[in-house]
Amino acid sequence: MQTNFSLAQLADPDIQEADKILRACVHCGFCTATCPTYVLLGDELDSPRGRIYLIKDMLENDRPATREVVKHIDRCLSCLSCMTTCPSGVHYMHLVDHARDHIEQTYKRPLFDRALRGLLAAVMPYNGRFRIAMTAGLLGKPFAPVLQALGLKRMAAMLRLVPSRMPTPPKHTGRRVFLANGPRKQRVALLGGCINPILAPNVQDAAIRLLNRFGTEVVLAEGDTCCGSLVHHMGKEEQALALARNQIDTWMREIDGEGLDAILVTVSGCGTTIKDYGFMLRTDPAYAEKAARVSALARDVTEYLYGVDMPSPQRPQRLTVAYHAACSLQHGQKVTREPKALLAKMGYVVKEVPEAHLCCGSAGTYNIMQPEIATRLRDRKVANIARTQPDVIAAGNIGCIMQIASGTGVPVVHTAELLDWASGGPPPPALVNAARTAPAAAARAVAEPVS
Repeated sequence: MQTNFSLAQLADPDIQEADKILRACVHCGFCTATCPTYVLLGDELDSPRGRIYLIKDMLENDRPATREVVKHIDRCLSCLSCMTTCPSGVHYMHLVDHARDHIEQTYKRPLFDRALRGLLAAVMPYNGRFRIAMTAGLLGKPFAPVLQALGLKRMAAMLRLVPSRMPTPPKHTGRRVFLANGPRKQRVALLGGCINPILAPNVQDAAIRLLNRFGTEVVLAEGDTCCGSLVHHMGKEEQALALARNQIDTWMREIDGEGLDAILVTVSGCGTTIKDYGFMLRTDPAYAEKAARVSALARDVTEYLYGVDMPSPQRPQRLTVAYHAACSLQHGQKVTREPKALLAKMGYVVKEVPEAHLCCGSAGTYNIMQPEIATRLRDRKVANIARTQPDVIAAGNIGCIMQIASGTGVPVVHTAELLDWASGGPPPPALVNAARTAPAAAARAVAEPVS
């Protein structure tokens, strides 16, 4: 694609990067076939190619974002399926992230939109605030249908996503070290994060047990909090970079102390962003090198476990598992075979989900900000999963787990929970809770004693 940026514009490192990305695009349109919004809506401007044209025009002319541009950029899930499909290597992720930052700087959103986005950015990345919000959300959850009827679809969507139980109090506060069972083979930091410890603390517990069992010491570092991913994809770049710097400082203390062999993540959306810290902070003289070191150590928990010598399972399961490939894992990090291979090794019957490349509609805050599209994608995903007739659904991202669980009665769990169960840990809570109504095989497996 030909570009026409001025020399003055190209002095900006972000415009330089955008120019390079735009020039890589050859207009082939392969991306349209795998873009969830284009598949649903059939609008060229809701495809990666269409959005690239909009972004190019906006940046080249150095003009403020218009309502039309914002509409189509906001509809992008950042699922990155287009990057997997693209034969030319167009780095769409960095381009759309820059466009969102430009929108945040130049476009004044309607009042309610600004208020909701501000609320999400002020609450979700912070454990304490988020726990309070979830508690308050329980009181408002019964009113979701009323808000839907009044046309307040985003507020209704937010309340529908609130779990029907009180948030779990924090188990681990401050720096904690979990020693390996037997001789220590490796030492890793595990991201605590913002949402996962509140909505699914069992995932962190399962990952720690699993890693300890196979000789890995795990540290939850002092100061660990949000990685910045949520606000980064909302275009709130200053807040995102501040959170990223905090995480880098947190992990550098461990790297420079006892050392780390890896930084592990159980939320794949976070993992994609952490692996990109080196790029995000490339122009920051105080953090560029440290950010690159952190990114180089970042691994998804299944990516790491794939390289660990895991013996035969203590509790070989014969459950049929529909493996949902989170977009941030399969497209953002190119981690595809590892989770399925680990599940199969532990005795599970792993089924591929039809249209596995299409997003489930979660995408960070997307299922709140774009509830109609998100619901259509969720229903399509759930229908495809049902075709595999699973006993349980496995995924590697808390957003996907919540989104899919809101549309099916089949228990949805994290991949690490199933691996932990098969290697000696307790059954996943979602399976236990669903044992009375879940498919017979799942209920039977939870109920039967270990032989």
